[in-house]
Formats: sequence, C-alpha cells, structure tokens
Amino acid sequence: MEENTTLFDVAAERLETSTEMARLAARGTLRLALKEAGLDSQNLTLPQLRVVFEKLMPKELETRGVTDAVATCKTVMDEIARTASEAERAAAISPDEIFKRLGES
Repeated sequence: MEENTTLFDVAAERLETSTEMARLAARGTLRLALKEAGLDSQNLTLPQLRVVFEKLMPKELETRGVTDAVATCKTVMDEIARTASEAERAAAISPDEIFKRLGES
C-alpha cells in the first residue's frame, strides 16, 4: 500500500473491483456506511472497517442492486485483511490499550 493511501482508499478500490459500481459510487457508498457508523474515513482502522463491512455494507450494497452483498463484503474484507500492512494493524491498537500496557510494566 502506498504511503498516502488510506485504508478507506483501499476498501473503496476493492469494493469497486468486486462489484459493478463506478469509482464514485463505491466511494460514496462506503462513505455513507462510515457516516452511519460515526467513523471518519481518514482515521479508519481495520477492525472498524471489518464491522462496517459485516454490519452496514450488505444493506448498502443490496440497496444499490449488488447481488449476494454479504458474500461480496466478505470477499472485500478478506482481500483487505490479506494485504493490510503492519501499519494498519498497529494503528488498530487504541491509545487506551497502549497506556494500559505501559502501566502494567
């Protein structure tokens, strides 16, 4: 993943290639689901994205005529999880968890 590429960008690209959605439609659909979840596309973590794709995206995709939306969401998340860099995995650790670990040492 390129340095300036966000997890949102990767997810939107995978969504576009896994469906017949145009680039703007894929990005817009993902933004709507993130907004519904109260999440920011610039600070998105892998666990947050997984929840969005499990809980919200199937409905969003079905609304847009994507057949087998649940399987599509699973495929997209599986691809993202396989290609996620260590940076995204490290970013998934909340500041609270880090401070808790520091307090235990």
